[in-house]
Amino acid sequence: MIDLHSHSTISDGLLTPSGLVQHAHSKGIKVLALTDHDDVEGLKEAASEAYLLGMHLVHGVEISVTWKRNTIHIVGLNVDSQNKTLLQGLSSIREGRFERAKQMAHSLDQIGIKGSLEGALKYAKTGILGRTHFARFLVETGHAKDIKTIFKNYLVKGRPGFIEHTWTSLEKALLWIHESGGIAAIAHPARYDLGKNNLLAFLNEFKELGGQGIEVISGSHTTEDSLKFARIAEEFEFLASTGSDYHGPGISYREMGSLPKIPETCIPIWKSWNEVNALLN
Repeated sequence: MIDLHSHSTISDGLLTPSGLVQHAHSKGIKVLALTDHDDVEGLKEAASEAYLLGMHLVHGVEISVTWKRNTIHIVGLNVDSQNKTLLQGLSSIREGRFERAKQMAHSLDQIGIKGSLEGALKYAKTGILGRTHFARFLVETGHAKDIKTIFKNYLVKGRPGFIEHTWTSLEKALLWIHESGGIAAIAHPARYDLGKNNLLAFLNEFKELGGQGIEVISGSHTTEDSLKFARIAEEFEFLASTGSDYHGPGISYREMGSLPKIPETCIPIWKSWNEVNALLN
């Protein structure tokens, strides 16, 4: 089995890079992409563990972009994690993440939730600081029973802990991925509330900028979502990707190894990856 979207403690996952690979192996995954948010720090550790277990580790990253005031995530697969253009770009995003975190903490302080920055940092010891780290602190301090409820009550648009933030542009994100030898795919496309016209505009722009892939299968997709984006993949001649978006036990949409197969009408994004196909066949 193959899973091309997952997260470790380097971003907002619960498992270390090696622990994530071990978990994937236990679920029958032979090919795994580690795609931490805006960071490639965990790839070396994950690749070493994958080698020991006879797996293939696809070097990946998930880049946050702003498109017409919408936050959209782009996954880069088979990137060179030492590429200077990519590293400099990701560093600039991480700096912006920390500034956003300070603003989130201030906003939460205004409604009586004290110490949230320090609390969130406790959960982000080895990686970037994001909303999930704040959510874990808020669960710990009794503001809700689970992370999903915390997001709904505090951390999404219109709630007190949400801070509007401008990420990098779609053009820059694709440039970084392509400069590092990678292939770009739209992550979990059903999660973006773009509307029909904006979705078509985004898909066209993504393709014009050299984007080649889209997650037809995602941990957060329904069957209807997957069928819809399979049709879109055919229409736009995108390669189809699949990924659980696994973050760890208890905070993931789906368990690794439980996703349906990519529809036969789609061309898999790994079609020309000989080493991967040798493992999967």
